[in-house]
Amino acid sequence: MTTFSLCMIVKNEAQVLARCLDSVADIMDEIIIVDTGSTDATKEIAKRYTAKVYDFPWVDDFSLARNFAFEKAGCDYIYSADADEVLDEKNREALKNLKSVMMHEVEIVTMWYTESGVQTVLNAKRERRPKLYKRLRKFVWVDPIHETVRTDPVVFDSDIEIKHMPVGNHSDRDFSIFEGAYATQGRLSKKLYRMYARELYKWGDAERLAHGARIFRQVMDREQVGQDLFLMFAAVIVRAERLLANSSEFMKYAMKVISVGGCSEVCVELGDYYRDKNDLSEAVLWYYNACYETESVLDIRTTGSETLLKLSDCYEKLGDGDLSAKYLKAASEWQLPKEL
Repeated sequence: MTTFSLCMIVKNEAQVLARCLDSVADIMDEIIIVDTGSTDATKEIAKRYTAKVYDFPWVDDFSLARNFAFEKAGCDYIYSADADEVLDEKNREALKNLKSVMMHEVEIVTMWYTESGVQTVLNAKRERRPKLYKRLRKFVWVDPIHETVRTDPVVFDSDIEIKHMPVGNHSDRDFSIFEGAYATQGRLSKKLYRMYARELYKWGDAERLAHGARIFRQVMDREQVGQDLFLMFAAVIVRAERLLANSSEFMKYAMKVISVGGCSEVCVELGDYYRDKNDLSEAVLWYYNACYETESVLDIRTTGSETLLKLSDCYEKLGDGDLSAKYLKAASEWQLPKEL
């Protein structure tokens, strides 16, 4: 039968670690836990499940810590988990079944990742993520003529669903890693720019948003960015300038976005701007555009319930009970997309 190594990196996860390990430990052939500086009972809890508990100095780099953990693995496949993840009984059985029938050609297994509890930046109820990796990859020649080595991994999309059940969000930690990487390297990958912008828009206070806005201006000043990144950067800048009450910069970047078609985040910011000035008729125009005329680039909730509730509130204050009730009903019926 195929063997599984569980590899985890942890830090101060005493509240949730046992819950995670109880849901997967009996399916694993070995458990490797790398601690990056816990000051609570995390390591003591980990040692109840495995003798393979290692220390790794935290240097604001998840990749280095995960690579260290993977290097310790000795089984056929590596299951990568975070401490705030849980497999329920149905999905535990599915993982056991997968283990018994795994074909050796498979190199990566994806699983559904479902948010539960604390809101995150995920724009759907669930998304596919790679979770199980073949430890040693064999290269294979393919094609009967003009043969070549297959470089794309063989991926199996499983139906296994992992529940992400955090007890809080880690935005402050994440912000420091994004900003530290930018300060050291002078740039981020497009993927990290997107994730940084998404977390800033969702969780950033005025100070964090202002710091991110400075970074995004620097990037746009020195290089061409595609429209997708421009809209993300500009949405963060617009929110930062509104919270800082810098009307000229707020309007400057809001109009830049509107001139290329707009996005729901900036429409919401314009709605909030006019609502704060008690210009409710102008506010409802922008809230309506956020919900029905534009698309989100960072937070899909700006097209849905959060903005519909603002529309309802504005119409109530304007004395239009019918429209207020209409948008209140729409807000109650709005749901996140099922999956990405």
